[in-house]
Amino acid sequence: MAQPLSVLTTTSQLRRATARWRAERERIALVPTMGALHAGHVALISAACRRAQRVIVSIFVNPAQFAPDEDLATYPRTWDADLLLLRELSVHAVWAPSVAAMYPTGFATHVVPAGAALVGLEDRFRPHFFSGVATVVLKLLVQCVPDFAMFGEKDYQQLRVVEQMTRDLDLPTRIIAVPTAREKDGLALSSRNLYLSAREREQAPVLYRMLTECAQKLLRDEKLKAVLRAGAAGLERAGFSLDYLEARHVHTLQRVGSLDEGPIRLLVAARLRKTRLIDNVPV
Repeated sequence: MAQPLSVLTTTSQLRRATARWRAERERIALVPTMGALHAGHVALISAACRRAQRVIVSIFVNPAQFAPDEDLATYPRTWDADLLLLRELSVHAVWAPSVAAMYPTGFATHVVPAGAALVGLEDRFRPHFFSGVATVVLKLLVQCVPDFAMFGEKDYQQLRVVEQMTRDLDLPTRIIAVPTAREKDGLALSSRNLYLSAREREQAPVLYRMLTECAQKLLRDEKLKAVLRAGAAGLERAGFSLDYLEARHVHTLQRVGSLDEGPIRLLVAARLRKTRLIDNVPV
């Protein structure tokens, strides 16, 4: 039988629900999303269900993390399908505040993270992004006060930023990293995959294949700079416009010069025409 699902749109509704669960000593897990749910979100929800008796999925397309030239207006919104999916999963509540509820008139407080947010990856191309992410995530964690919050490894720099913010501000929530969910051909699941044309969808898995090839070469002791140059050239030949292909320290996301400076994560961001894809793999 499908789990009854509460749709909460005000903080008073949310606080009544969470207060009741805490009074019953039930652990709460939060899965933050912007909707357009897919199998990657299902993996996050499944991980949440393994850790907590109560699961909240937030659906909020956060305008603070979109620049004026980005795709806020056209970002996929699939509310009815999202609710249908969540009713089939062990989700107890959807937290779906309006923009006015999240950022009321006069809202003037923004989180400006440093550390992992300023390492020259996503921040180099989207300098507004991590302030918008950190601000909304902090609000979600304060509103829901979950024991756990689930974040996917696909958005690896975002994961590190959220982990650091949570530590720095002594928040009681434990951030849980969930491995990237992929299609059978390796493409990392993302709501933005809906933007890909049929031709681009055929090209897209090359991104993951090139990452894994680079990782395998490094494990065979090939030189890091040469591996990254060859990987970048291969992606460009496959039709990608490359933003970056980098080897970074797993924890700090600082640049590394060799495997000896690891552990290492390879991270990539590239475009197929208008669609920007990101991915990463460990080495």
